[in-house]
Amino acid sequence: MAAEPRASLLPEEIRTERGDRRMRRGLVLGIIGTAVVAAVAIGAVFALQVQAAVQLALSQQATTDLLLQQTEYGEIRELRSNVTIVAAAQEIGASTEIDWRDYLQQVQATLPAGVVVTQADIDSATPMAAYAQATAPLQGARVATIAFTATSPTLPDVPRWLEGLADLPGYADALPGETSANDDGTYTVNITMHIDDEVFTNRFAETPEAASDTAGETDAQKDGE
Repeated sequence: MAAEPRASLLPEEIRTERGDRRMRRGLVLGIIGTAVVAAVAIGAVFALQVQAAVQLALSQQATTDLLLQQTEYGEIRELRSNVTIVAAAQEIGASTEIDWRDYLQQVQATLPAGVVVTQADIDSATPMAAYAQATAPLQGARVATIAFTATSPTLPDVPRWLEGLADLPGYADALPGETSANDDGTYTVNITMHIDDEVFTNRFAETPEAASDTAGETDAQKDGE
């Protein structure tokens, strides 16, 4: 069936105006769409910037916390270092320490009944210098010398005295000196005795067990850091 013929009776000016209106609406919608897309893009960029700023702030805070922890650990390490230095100084300072009061009592105990040590001159090693050794043959290494004077009510048996001294800890050798008679009937004997490093007290020397424990603590701290 053929279409019915139609004819527009509107003036050409009206049809043109309607076309212009449709074009303007299309342009407005396009502008609005473009603005919406731009706004969404700007919002996305802003969100990324905010996220990056938050991550940066968190990283800076983590860095600050690490620096603070390092400062605290630094104080601990410094304290431990100072303790180690003090301990080393104590060990070095006491490395040649001898309990002379106890040792002289041991010397006195070796002498026969009635014999008394009346004078003792002591020369010993120091942490700063090695002790001078003997130049004569058959004399042992020594770290100290005791030159003591003993008084006996009877004629002293010097070889017997020397045998008694040989049983003392740290004994290196002993040399008899002058024996003289006193006006009151007593006798005075001079003896020079050398002793070795067995007599050192080693009060601050680190034991192998303590050294092992210290090494273990150091390794654990390194692992913790």
